[in-house]
Order: sequence, then structure tokens, then C-alpha cells
Amino acid sequence: MANLLVRPVGSHGCVTCVTPQSAGWTYVGFELHRLAPGESVAQETAGREACLVWVSGRGRAAAGGHDFGALGGRASPFDGVPAALYVPAGSDWSVTAETGLELAVCTAPGRPGARPPRLIRPQDLSKETRGEGTNTRYVTNILPEDQPADSLLVVEVITPGGHTSSYPPHKHDRDALPEESLLEETYYHRLNPRQGFAFQRVYTDDRSLDEALAVEDGDVVLVPRGYHPCAACHGYDLYYLNVMAGPKRTWKFFNAPEHAWLLGA
Repeated sequence: MANLLVRPVGSHGCVTCVTPQSAGWTYVGFELHRLAPGESVAQETAGREACLVWVSGRGRAAAGGHDFGALGGRASPFDGVPAALYVPAGSDWSVTAETGLELAVCTAPGRPGARPPRLIRPQDLSKETRGEGTNTRYVTNILPEDQPADSLLVVEVITPGGHTSSYPPHKHDRDALPEESLLEETYYHRLNPRQGFAFQRVYTDDRSLDEALAVEDGDVVLVPRGYHPCAACHGYDLYYLNVMAGPKRTWKFFNAPEHAWLLGA
């Protein structure tokens, strides 16, 4: 298994690239592109579907022969909800930055030609608040399981400073439906203000995997298996973009039994 903490390389172009090969797993891929105005990025999806997420900035998009125009515009991932674009396997896409642009490319196995590309508009995204007290966090569902796709599940979360998230600890590493689904997952982390840091622990019941990671702005954490709670330090809000995929496209998680009492506290 690869190192679970993936730091960005440089500040321009494709600064983060996680592939199934680099992660040592099967399903999830993740890239983060930082573009200056006028710069473009383009890819063919081949056997993988993609969900493009405008993390910040504005850029014109085309996919599968369709012009989707200029999308995005939020100043940072802490300023409102994103624009996104679903691109099926067996297609292609391109994005040209109109402002400084941070574009996330989330990928997983797909069936070529299964459906057309489609715009995921900010006003169509469902939002929810999870948890109570210092376990409160704010969720925006970008590509949830009730929206059509082959493998991908994509969501973003904002956790206020001093709060916990993905907590009580839960996991989804067994193909044992209806109790639990097997899903690989990446966390793309951002901090506000940017000089902050947060913590994430990835661990299994038998502690054969047990890593406590200090995450900084722009880091990606790989979750191949096990529980994976986060903690945002006082004064620094934490954003993360989750990409999940596995053999079945459903999110069924198992709470750590020793901490499940917190759900009723």
C-alpha cells in the first residue's frame, strides 16, 4: 500500500495525481489542476467515468461534443457550492480557465456510452447538516447514489474549526451488503486560513493499519480500508472533497462499536 498522505507537487498545472496504480488499489482516481487564465486541460475518459468539480475559479467546459459554457466562480471552496460536470466513460472533456482555476477530476471505472455528459448545477445540489455540537459539519452532495453514474460517489464537506468530522469513526471496507459496502476513498483537504492544519487517523480494528496524519492545505489522504475520522483545529475551518468508488455504488458504513454510543449522547 502506498503512503496514505499525498502532498501537492508544485503550484501550477496538475499538482496532485492519484491513480489506482499509485494508490495500490482498484477503483478511485483523483487529480487537482491549477490553471492560470487562458490555460486549458483536456482528457479522454476511456474506460473511466469522471466528475469534474470547480473547487474555485471559473472556466469554460466542453464534453462529448457538447459546449457547457463558463462554469464555477466561487472564490474558494469555503464560498458557496460548486459547479460540476459528469463525463461518462468513452468520452472526452476540456476546460479552459477564465480566471485562476482549481479543478478537481474525480474518476472511477465506467461503462462507455452508458449515458451522456451532464451539467451538475449549484442550484441542483442537495445540502445537509450532520452531527451536533462540536461534531457539526456541513455537507454538499455533488454526485450522490440517487444520481446516475456507474461507480463514482462525490461529496464535499466543511468542518468548522474545533469540530470533528467523519466521526464517530466509521468504515466501509467490506463487500457485505446490506450492512456495509466496500468503497475506496480519497480526501482532498483545504484549510481556511491556508496556513492551518488538521488531523486525520486511518486505522483498522486489529491496528494492522494505524496512521495518524497531520494534513495541510492541498493534501490528499488515501483511505484504502478502516476508520478515518478527522479533527479541525481551533481557528481553522476544514474543507474536504471526498471521492468514493467500489464494486457496488452504494454508501453503507459501519460505526466503530466502542464509539457508537456517541450517536445517542
